[in-house]
Amino acid sequence: MLFLLTTPVMVFAGSQFFTGAWKLFKHFRADMNTLIAVGTGSAFLYSAAVTFFPFIFPAGLQHVYYDTAAVIITLILFGRMMESRAKKKTSDAIHHLMALQPKNATVIRNGQELEIPISEVQVEDVVMVRPGEKVPVDGVVESGRTSVDEAMITGESIPVEKNVGDTVIGGTINKTGSIQFVARKIGKDTVLAQIIRLVQEAQGSKAPIQRLADVIAGYFVPVVIVLALITLGIWLAVGPEPRITHALIAFVTVLIIACPCALGLATPTSIMVGTGKGAENGILIRNAEALEMAHKLNAIILDKTGTISTGQTKVTDIIAENEIREDELLKISASLEKGSEHPLGEAIVRAAEEKNLKLEKLIDFEALPGMGIRGRLDNRTILLGNRSWFEENDFNLEKLNPVLDRLSGEGKTSILVAEEQNIRGIIAIADTIQEDSAQAISRLKKLGMKVFMLTGDNQRVAQAVAEKVGVDEFYAEVRPEQKASYVKKLQKQGYRVGMVGDGINDAPALAQADVGIAMGSGTDIAMEASDITLVRGRLSSVPVAIELSQATIRNIKQNLFGSFFYNSLGIPIAAGVLYPFFGLLLNPMIAAAAMAMSSVTVVSNALRLKRFKPSGD
Repeated sequence: MLFLLTTPVMVFAGSQFFTGAWKLFKHFRADMNTLIAVGTGSAFLYSAAVTFFPFIFPAGLQHVYYDTAAVIITLILFGRMMESRAKKKTSDAIHHLMALQPKNATVIRNGQELEIPISEVQVEDVVMVRPGEKVPVDGVVESGRTSVDEAMITGESIPVEKNVGDTVIGGTINKTGSIQFVARKIGKDTVLAQIIRLVQEAQGSKAPIQRLADVIAGYFVPVVIVLALITLGIWLAVGPEPRITHALIAFVTVLIIACPCALGLATPTSIMVGTGKGAENGILIRNAEALEMAHKLNAIILDKTGTISTGQTKVTDIIAENEIREDELLKISASLEKGSEHPLGEAIVRAAEEKNLKLEKLIDFEALPGMGIRGRLDNRTILLGNRSWFEENDFNLEKLNPVLDRLSGEGKTSILVAEEQNIRGIIAIADTIQEDSAQAISRLKKLGMKVFMLTGDNQRVAQAVAEKVGVDEFYAEVRPEQKASYVKKLQKQGYRVGMVGDGINDAPALAQADVGIAMGSGTDIAMEASDITLVRGRLSSVPVAIELSQATIRNIKQNLFGSFFYNSLGIPIAAGVLYPFFGLLLNPMIAAAAMAMSSVTVVSNALRLKRFKPSGD
């Protein structure tokens, strides 16, 4: 009866272990399936021999172990089921990201609104999104104004204002107003699709520490089989009666309790949770190797423009002279600069538009590259230019020199404004520093990083920015092609270098660095060359990425230690080391339950990473 009940368990439920062991045996390899197959197979075959050929065994040795074989397979499969359910939680980030994609989109074709499946949206389609709806694909706002909740993509909790010309991302939620936008990226090209692909690739990749665990597991299984055979031999040689019963129990128990399931799960589960947690925080990790390497970094190189600074010039000071109002000074300056493609001119025009100033009609215009511009407004000649040009034209700057020196020391570019031969004032312009840059750099230092800054700006501007944000060292007037050489220089000095940048000119340096970190607000080329992409484009995400790496590696080491400790303790007990002292011999079924629980424990420990919170939060 026991034979008939156990055989289906062995043939159907247990077949996966035996087929897996056989495939590896043909290539002279072994894994955890080998241990389970040998252990349960030995118990089943011995029992079958006792059942059908009892006459070859002495009366005291006619014991059967069908229950042992059946319960071991049941417990291991039950443990795998629990493990599988726990592992599903590690990929919650992927499921959440996929759920962001709406199924339908409202497009305007031939003047009519049509609701179509998202798969039918085409590039250049005009898409309408009403309040409360999800943005279906990536595009550029054509009409309307709204605020969009981008938290699910960037991790940024505050809704972002969207006006004509701004970019919207598929999967984000339109909050207040209706907008129409032109579809630019659809299907696999959308930001959301690329995020999902990167997270999937990262969760499927192997970190160097995992490859080490795989190598250890490859040697571990043959060693365990040898130990089990030695245990069998010792019990048969010197064990108490019934010797064969004790020997078989010890043999099977050693094989079962040593099964390195937990060892195999120690790294990948932590990697899956870590990369998923990164995605939730707007940090896309390209592969597990980058996640592991990030915790080893001890130097961070920051590009200035677009990383420490916003990358957008802005009017910071308006200093009016000779009884002219600030708004009037800004108005006449913007009237000359209107239509200018120069970043400084664009900044002046933007500042005037923000104040709703009505610009005057420009009658005549002359640009002098590297010096300034001259034009006529009504019957007045207006000049805008730099300090050296005004000095060459014999303007008396003695009174303004202290102000110009101060502005220059603050890293600002000064534009002098004159009407005829009278200086009317100064407009100072700067690439403004991101509000979180100083705090992020401070956090990086607390993590043990030495922080460097690279910039193409002159020495004075670079020094002003460096002092304001608190970097350790800076290099000014660095040409784009030189950036990678600075990374190499630090690596030769023994630093493990992380490079943070956002532009095409940063791509070689990002690729050269031990870990390249691209700002999500930057170019596609920079993001392709990087190992980590910061979706929200904030420098404050860099210390978060490093802290996440540290937490993940710490979790992996806990799992590996637990796995090795478990096996180191379990194998001697299974072999019967306690029997001479306490008369205790571990039951194979208890060993199977303990082995299954060790796997569940490892996965559960990995899931603790889901509670990860950056130190700055």
